[in-house]
Amino acid sequence: MEEEIKIPDERIGVLIGPSGSVKKKLMKKTSTIITIDSGSGDILIEGEGENFVKACDTVKAIGRGFNPEKAFKLLEENFLLKIINIPEFTGKNTSAQIAKKGRIIGKQGLAKKRIEEETNSFISVYGKTVSIISHISDIKRAEEAVELLLKGATHETMENRLKNFGKTRFEL
Repeated sequence: MEEEIKIPDERIGVLIGPSGSVKKKLMKKTSTIITIDSGSGDILIEGEGENFVKACDTVKAIGRGFNPEKAFKLLEENFLLKIINIPEFTGKNTSAQIAKKGRIIGKQGLAKKRIEEETNSFISVYGKTVSIISHISDIKRAEEAVELLLKGATHETMENRLKNFGKTRFEL
């Protein structure tokens, strides 16, 4: 199998790493071949099975702003990457996109930090996306929290939903 992935130019150096260390480590851990065209930003990944999928997700995560240490969590059992496109909630309005990014990050990064802590996740707000790395059991909670803020919910509402996620409300 092979997949071509494009990442931002400024993230290519992070993917390669000092003396090629990140790229080499990823290829070794996933038994894949990764070819990087640093001029165009195109990355070709060749491999098989689950390791191939993990390598692709790890490259995408680095491209979406995660440092390699966090992106390599995707190589562990049952960790997933979810990429949420902000324009799906704002349209093409650039100022609305910036405002939504600010809501997810929060004052001094507190909203983002709160979601990460409550859901045992890593979150990266980069470009026009919000990306989440999380264990399969927690990713839905993190995704819901981010989407609530993108839809305009207050931070208080988001925090209450995080605390009560999965609890059903029973009324008589």
